[in-house]
Amino acid sequence: MALNVVIMAAGKGTRMKSALPKVLHRLAGTSLLQHVLQASAALGAARTIVITGHGADAVEAAVAGSGARFVRQMPQRGTGHAVQQAVPALDDANGTTLILNGDVPLIRADTARALVQACSGEKLALLTIELADASGYGRIVRDGDAVQAIVEHKDASAAQRAIREVYTGIMAAPTASLKRWVMALTNENAQQEFYLTDIVAMAVADGAAVVAAAAGSETEVLGVNSPLQLADLERRFQRQQAEALMEAGVRLADPARIDVRGSLVCGSDVEIDVNCVFEGAVELGDGVRIGANCVVRDARIAAGAVIHPFSHIEGASVGAGSLVGPYARLRAGAVLGDQVHIGNFVEVKNSTLAHGAKANHLAYLGDATVGERVNFGAGSITANYDGANKHRTTIGNDVHVGSNCVLIAPITLGDGATIGGGSTLAKNAPAGQLTVARARQLSLTGWVRPKK
Repeated sequence: MALNVVIMAAGKGTRMKSALPKVLHRLAGTSLLQHVLQASAALGAARTIVITGHGADAVEAAVAGSGARFVRQMPQRGTGHAVQQAVPALDDANGTTLILNGDVPLIRADTARALVQACSGEKLALLTIELADASGYGRIVRDGDAVQAIVEHKDASAAQRAIREVYTGIMAAPTASLKRWVMALTNENAQQEFYLTDIVAMAVADGAAVVAAAAGSETEVLGVNSPLQLADLERRFQRQQAEALMEAGVRLADPARIDVRGSLVCGSDVEIDVNCVFEGAVELGDGVRIGANCVVRDARIAAGAVIHPFSHIEGASVGAGSLVGPYARLRAGAVLGDQVHIGNFVEVKNSTLAHGAKANHLAYLGDATVGERVNFGAGSITANYDGANKHRTTIGNDVHVGSNCVLIAPITLGDGATIGGGSTLAKNAPAGQLTVARARQLSLTGWVRPKK
């Protein structure tokens, strides 16, 4: 039987107090809607349909590469009205339709799969959970074990509001029945909206089985309606990430002060200090140590490397045993070999540094190829940009570049060359020789400093 996944993403999110559509707000560096799409992708659905409304153009553009189809809900007149818009796009009248919410980002694929199995193309299956504070949620009304209805909080009586079992907003239903039920909905309620939850009573009236499946955790079914809720869910998610890392052997100085906004793969004996942020795809080899307040994005750091505090690494590769920072910046295309030292306030961009090369202080290496055992002096830079194009600097093995040098690219420094401090070079430096390019020092006798 074909599976349809319908994701409701039409709401404005007024309580977010933001011009950005609610489902595009980010959790762990990824939009709420993209989290839901990633979970649904694991289900093998025949069709994934996203219902958009407020900010539809922006929402659809943001997830255009997901393979989802889009239908629009204009105006927004309730959850049932939203699903009505998706009815023409549903595939296979004999299949199952799973309904998810674009603002419930941490639903697990295993939970959604179990709900689909509970439906089995015949039953109306509701994902429920018991909450200590059920305010705002639709209550599950039972007759014994059988589910009879879902009553929205605003329409619930005092007795019904005391019920702790709530509907999470996620359900699976036989597609043919769902089509019939949602098209029969009315808006005779306090909000004059079309409630999707009203189909429970319709299913009961039809004699269809209504079953409830329990969610694995509160966190995976929590929705986001305000910045406060978003922040709370972020911390819950990050705590889960931290616990998974520690269970795998990673030593975190404080599990409450790490943010993983992508994938972080660690070898053995990895140590991570406080307030570090990992974005994109990051790989840390055995024995890597990350100092406090570092940001690492889309990077590979090999075994034994040490990243000292306040360093930023993006789109770079760090070789085994290398030392980086503190306060260093490795930009896209930086490739450090083994035992390379990049010190404080050094920036490296689109450059390779071979085994044992060092740039320990206040330097810039852009568009450079640096050989083995090079010492690049404090305050020295490669001048790689002529105002229109970038040019490359090539530095051979065992070169010593003195302090405060400017290497105007394109330029090559031969193996073993020594560049005198304070030199500005616009021509190649021969191998094995001292090259100095600076004005002769003069001291003027009888010179008087100007006075005001």
